[in-house]
Amino acid sequence: MVRGVDRVQVELETSRAVVQWREGAGATDSEIVAVVGEAGFRATSVSGEKSRDRDNQWSPLAGWKFNVALGSVVTAILMIAEWIFLRGEERWYHWCAFALALPVQALCGARFYRGAWSQLKAGRSNMDTLVALGSTTAFAYSAWGLFAGLPGHLFFMESAAIITLVSVGHWIEAKVSARAESSLRALLNLTPPGAIVLDGAGNQKEVPVAQLRLGDRVLIKPGSRVPIDAEVIEGGSSVDESMLTGESMPVDKAKGTLLFAGTFNLGGLLKARVSATGESTAIAQIIAVVQRAQSSRAKIQKLGDQVSAVFVPFVVLIALGTGLGWFFAPDAAFGISRWLEGFLWPAHHPSNPLAAAFYHAAAVLIIACPCAMGLATPVAIMAGANIASERGILIRDGVALEKSGQITAVVFDKTGTLTQGKVSVAAVSELQDPGPGLGSLRSLAASMASPSTHPLAHAIAGLSNDAIQVLDWEEVRGSGIQATFAISEANPKGLVARLGSLTWLAESAEVLLPDSPFVEDWTSKGATVVGLAVQNRLLGLFALADEVKSNAAAVIASLKRRGRSVYMLTGDNEQTAQSIARLIGLESAHVFAGVRPEKKAEVIKQLQEAGQRVAFVGDGINDAPALEQSDLGIAVSRASDVAREAADIILLKSDIQAIPEAIELARATLRTIKQNLFWAFFYNAAAIPLAVFGFLSPILSALTMGLSDLIVIGNALRLRRWKYRNN
Repeated sequence: MVRGVDRVQVELETSRAVVQWREGAGATDSEIVAVVGEAGFRATSVSGEKSRDRDNQWSPLAGWKFNVALGSVVTAILMIAEWIFLRGEERWYHWCAFALALPVQALCGARFYRGAWSQLKAGRSNMDTLVALGSTTAFAYSAWGLFAGLPGHLFFMESAAIITLVSVGHWIEAKVSARAESSLRALLNLTPPGAIVLDGAGNQKEVPVAQLRLGDRVLIKPGSRVPIDAEVIEGGSSVDESMLTGESMPVDKAKGTLLFAGTFNLGGLLKARVSATGESTAIAQIIAVVQRAQSSRAKIQKLGDQVSAVFVPFVVLIALGTGLGWFFAPDAAFGISRWLEGFLWPAHHPSNPLAAAFYHAAAVLIIACPCAMGLATPVAIMAGANIASERGILIRDGVALEKSGQITAVVFDKTGTLTQGKVSVAAVSELQDPGPGLGSLRSLAASMASPSTHPLAHAIAGLSNDAIQVLDWEEVRGSGIQATFAISEANPKGLVARLGSLTWLAESAEVLLPDSPFVEDWTSKGATVVGLAVQNRLLGLFALADEVKSNAAAVIASLKRRGRSVYMLTGDNEQTAQSIARLIGLESAHVFAGVRPEKKAEVIKQLQEAGQRVAFVGDGINDAPALEQSDLGIAVSRASDVAREAADIILLKSDIQAIPEAIELARATLRTIKQNLFWAFFYNAAAIPLAVFGFLSPILSALTMGLSDLIVIGNALRLRRWKYRNN
C-alpha cells in the first residue's frame, strides 16, 4: 500500500497502470515502482510527453513481433530439415540446430525468463514459469546430449517451436483483444483536436481543445463535431448524439440547451459557452466508466485466480513425476500408453528412457499453462462493457455484470422512468373563492408553488404570473407546501394556506374533503390530484398528469416473460398508483403507493428479506438510497449526479427498452464468462493426461495451448454480434 494514492487503473493490453494521487499528496514514483517490483513485476515511470515519446519509439525487442519473426524463421528451417529432409539424427545437423535455437532461447525466451524470475522472487509462479521450464527442459537436455555425444534425436526444434508458438499465441491474443476495445477507441477519436473560439469582439481563432477554459465562447459550424461540452447561447440546430446515447434520432438544440463533446452538428450555426472541460465532459466520464469496467474483476474471477495459484506448482509436480516415471519405469509407462492407443491415436515416444523423460515432462509443462483461465473473465467483461457502451448503456464494473445475471425482481420508481417525468396541470376545479387579498385560485397556487423545485409544484407554478406576497413559506417533504399570507393590518398573523396531497390536508388542517367526481375521474386516469386550502377551507383541486411512456407496458411484459417479478414504487396515493398499474400491466399487489422518498430503501429491503434479488430503476436525487440498497442500481437518462454515482448501470438513452436489454446483455456476458471458465478447466483437465503418456508432443502442446487462448477470446468476441430479442 502506497500512501497518497487515490486510484489505480491497470491496462493489461498496453502493460500500463495509471496512478491518480489524492489532492495535496506528493507523487512518489519510486514507491510505486518498488511496490510493483515486490509483487513480481517490473515497472518504470513515464508521464506526459515522455509517455507519448515512448509510444513513438520502435524497438526490435518490443512486443511479440520480434519473437514471432525470429522464432518462426528458425522453427521453419529446423522443421524442414527434420520433417522433409530427415536430417534430425545427423551430427552436423545437431550443431546447426544448436546454433539456430540458441538465439531463440536467449532472446525470444528472455521475456518468459524475466517473468518467471520476477514471480519466483515474490514466491509465486505463473504461465511464464511453465513456458520457461518446458522450453529449458527440451533445450538443456539437447545441449547436454550434443556435448556428451549422445546418439539419436535431440529436441532443439521442439525448444524453439515451444517459445515461437506461445509467442504467436500472445501476439494473436493481443491483436484480437484490441478488437474488443474498438468501440472505446472510436469514442476517443470522436472529439476534434481544435475548436473555434470567439473573443469579446466576435473575432474567430482556432485553438487546441486542451486550451479551452470554462466560460469560453466557441463556434460550432454545420457539419462539424462539437469540440467540448457547452451551453448554446445563440442559434439553433439538430445534433446527432447517437455516439453517446445509442439513439438514432437527432436532438434539437436551442438557446439554453447543452451540447456534448464528440456529437455531430447536422444543421445550423451554433454559438456556445464552455460548460465542462477535460475529465468533466460527458464523453470523458463515459470513457472512464468503460475503462473501469474493462479493468474490473468479477467475483467469479476469484475461482480462476484461486485455481491458478495452486495450479502451477501442481503441474510442476506432475511434470516431475512424469519424467521420473518414464525414466525409472519406462516399460510400465509405455504399456499404459500402448493400451490407451486403442481408444485414442498413436502416441510418439523418444527412443531412450532419458529422452522420453525430458520429452514428456516438457509437454506436460507447456500444455498446462493456465493462461486461458486468466483470460476467461476479463476478456468477456471487456467485450460486454464495450458492446453495452455502443448501445448507450454504461456498466460500471464486472461486479455489476455479475449481479445483473442474478436479478429476480425489478422495481421501478414511477416518475421519470415509467412516466415521461414532465408533469402538467390537466384540469382545475374551483370550489370556493379565495377571498379578498388572495387573488385568484390560480395566482394563489402559482405563488405558493414557484419557490419549490418539485415537479408537481413546477407544473402548478406555470398557471399564473401574478405574484402574491408570502410571509412564511415551508415545503413539507412528501406532502406539500405551507405558506402564510398577510392580507390586512387587522390580521398581522396572516392566513395559513396549504397546497398538497388531499390526505395531508385532511390530517394537518382538518379540511373536509368534498364528495367530488373530479377526484375519482382524474385519479382513474392515473392523474395525481392535489388540493389548495386556506385555514380549513378547501378552495380548489388540481389534476396533475404525467404521461406514461409509450413502451412501458411492453418493457414490463418483456421482463415478466423472462421470469422476473416487476414492481412499481411511487409517492402517489393508492388510487392513482393502481390506475397507472392497470395501464402498464402491473398486478395490484406489486404496487407500493404513498411511499415517502426516505422510505424507498426500506421497500427494497423488504423485498430482499423475502428472498428477491432486486434491481431498482430510478432517476432522481432522492433515489440514491434505494439505488444503494438494491442488489443492482439502474439510473436512467437525465439522472442526477448522486443517482448516477450510486448506480451500477447508467442508461444514456431515454427509452426504457434499454432496461431489459441491459439486463439480458449482462446475462449473456456472465454466460460467456462461465463458458470460458468451463473450457479452460476442461482443456487442462483433459490435456495433461494426454501429454503424460505421449499423445501430445511439446510442439503440439504449445500449439493447443495457444488455441485454447484463442477459443476463449473468440467466444468473448461473439458478444459483439449479440442482439436483443424482445420475445
